[in-house]
Amino acid sequence: MSLPHAILTALLEKPSSGLELTRRFDRSIGYFWSATHQQIYRELGKLEAEGHIRALPTEQPTRGQKKSYEVLPAGRAELARWTAAPQDPKPYRDTMLLRLRASAVVGTEGIEADLRRHLTLHQSQLAEYEEIEKRDFQPGRDAPQDRLQHLVLRAGIDLETFWTQWLTHALTEFAELPDKTT
Repeated sequence: MSLPHAILTALLEKPSSGLELTRRFDRSIGYFWSATHQQIYRELGKLEAEGHIRALPTEQPTRGQKKSYEVLPAGRAELARWTAAPQDPKPYRDTMLLRLRASAVVGTEGIEADLRRHLTLHQSQLAEYEEIEKRDFQPGRDAPQDRLQHLVLRAGIDLETFWTQWLTHALTEFAELPDKTT
């Protein structure tokens, strides 16, 4: 159940409306934990019902006005409990790796082109992460929050670097196969 914890994290960083949360997910948390607009709103309702968040009072209650939410002490305690609890790594699942394995027995039609497409996508994501690092993590940003956020970004950079290197290697291997169709 990580979506509620992702929302609590985002709201502790800055009280926000559901729409603002969706936009923030698209720009940061969504790189490693995605959620749709509907999922975020559904979780906001659950978190509010559980007493973990509350809608901030508005100056003029108006029908249809967006609500901004803040985390209550119970929500902060839940996030701290979840953060401190041990969790085992999840088994890794990747469709491309499974498709590559399957191509060994049914033939490789379409795989090489998709490997190239994946390489382009990972190169693009790597460039985006590197741009974020350049823009947001200048030398001297040593506050604990900055260092931990940078650590998360570095994980993304390292993963994209791995995938671009692995895909380049896979394409080299693929090109050297004597007969690509089985």
